[in-house]
Amino acid sequence: MQAYLTLTRRELAAYFVSMTGYVVVAAAVFLTGLSFTVLLVKLQDAPTPMPVTELFFATPFFWLIVLLAAPVITMRLFAQEKFAGTFETLMTAPVSDRQVVLAKFTAAWIFFLLLWLPLLANILILRRFTSDPAALDAGTVGGAFLGLALLGGVFMAGGLLASAITRSQIVAAMICLAGGTTLFLLSFLGDRFDAHSGLLAQACNYLNLFDHMSDFARGVVDTRPVFFYLSLTALFLFLTLRVVESRRWR
Repeated sequence: MQAYLTLTRRELAAYFVSMTGYVVVAAAVFLTGLSFTVLLVKLQDAPTPMPVTELFFATPFFWLIVLLAAPVITMRLFAQEKFAGTFETLMTAPVSDRQVVLAKFTAAWIFFLLLWLPLLANILILRRFTSDPAALDAGTVGGAFLGLALLGGVFMAGGLLASAITRSQIVAAMICLAGGTTLFLLSFLGDRFDAHSGLLAQACNYLNLFDHMSDFARGVVDTRPVFFYLSLTALFLFLTLRVVESRRWR
């Protein structure tokens, strides 16, 4: 357990000392602030009964941060170790393959969550000065960040798998971006097949990330998307573990 925590702290420290980490944080802070500014300007002219958190998750800024941050955060997790020749050294450390995979995933996931601290600050500031504090209650904010954590788990686990199957950070980033974009685009198929009954329509609606995040942002926690995100994250981590273990037999 101590070795697992040490690996996790090492990965987190590597993010903050690298220029990539600073760029990701700066971009996330800028886009989060910009999106909130745009929303508040629009709300001055046209009030809406929807929670501000739901409006934020429906903006392209939010999905832009998720789609672009995931490859940048995860591309170096295993690919850099292989390129630098330190992967074999890591595998000889007094930790199991499972602990290595979980440590790298945990570090990336925590870093992803830290990117959204400015969003929490914006919500608290808005709650302080809004005329209706009930519009930003704890349930709504908690549901929104639960959705963020689950969604981040899927993208971080997928990026970890992409980094494990290649020694090139650029290739890992491209694979992660392609996979995340594919999952994002599948959300648009739900509306197209709504008029048709069948397994395809149900599957498309089940994969609709927009509806999932909209529910979370309203404080509605449905067990179906929770199970979907957790199972997909577990699948990616399982595949990553198998890829890492396969190198011992080469």
